Amino acid sequence: MESHVHGLWLAPLRGVTIRTFRAVFGAAIREAGFVGMYAPFIPANAGFRFSKRLFADILPDDGGDNSGLELVPQVIGKDPSALREWCKAAKDLGYSRVDLNAGCPFPMIRRKGRGSGLLRTPDALDRMLEAGCDEMGAGGFSLKTRLGLVHPDELFGLMPVIDRYPLAVLTVHARTAVQMYEGEADRSAFEAVAAAAKVPVMYNGDADISDPAPAGGLMVGRRFIRALANRADARELLLRYREASMRELCGDAPVLGRMKELLSYWCQEPAWRRLWPTVKICRSVDELALCCR
Repeated sequence: MESHVHGLWLAPLRGVTIRTFRAVFGAAIREAGFVGMYAPFIPANAGFRFSKRLFADILPDDGGDNSGLELVPQVIGKDPSALREWCKAAKDLGYSRVDLNAGCPFPMIRRKGRGSGLLRTPDALDRMLEAGCDEMGAGGFSLKTRLGLVHPDELFGLMPVIDRYPLAVLTVHARTAVQMYEGEADRSAFEAVAAAAKVPVMYNGDADISDPAPAGGLMVGRRFIRALANRADARELLLRYREASMRELCGDAPVLGRMKELLSYWCQEPAWRRLWPTVKICRSVDELALCCR
């Protein structure tokens, strides 16, 4: 499949933009104008070995889980040797591009030096970029990150390291890691990075599909997921998602967990907000179905 790189991309949302979601909502994603999606990250820890279970979310199948949209696998880790083996596994599955997560803001991740934790260790980031670009080739590796750990000018200081590599694109969530998803996205700090960068830079952070896209592209996540709740066929899609999840998973608990992840976004919309107190306490799939009629 041809790689678009630029344009409108769906952000990876852990527990939401998974394989089954991409299959059920693929047409709606395509109709919104997306050219592709990033899959939620898969770890590349020391001693990495490929397994179908680990890569289950991105295994190719006859129907294609992304309805014709390009899918970019995302890796998280800090071990260059593990990253090389991870990239080889992705290539064996037919993927021509891999994205490195250097932006996950969760403390348990960054304290271990992974995700946004790579921003405090420029040498480790350098080695990861070298390994990924060497294994995937020019234009076959990309990076998703934050403006910094604490200060929004930290990434700007790392650009001499990043610019040494032939990245397909650098995606920047315009917040610091310590902000998590709170406060305002700092577009001026993003623009400073984009102006200085020698690689294409994609914007992420409180973006909507109607926003003008920078030259490097636009990545939209939470706002689009929320907007799906306002579609005329939202309840039909939710039912299909539930049925597909029931075929895939065993028992009510994992299906409920998956459905509640999605509904935690939908219930931020006025038409669904009143349902959240009930949704949170549902104890069975049938109970949840009655709640969401």
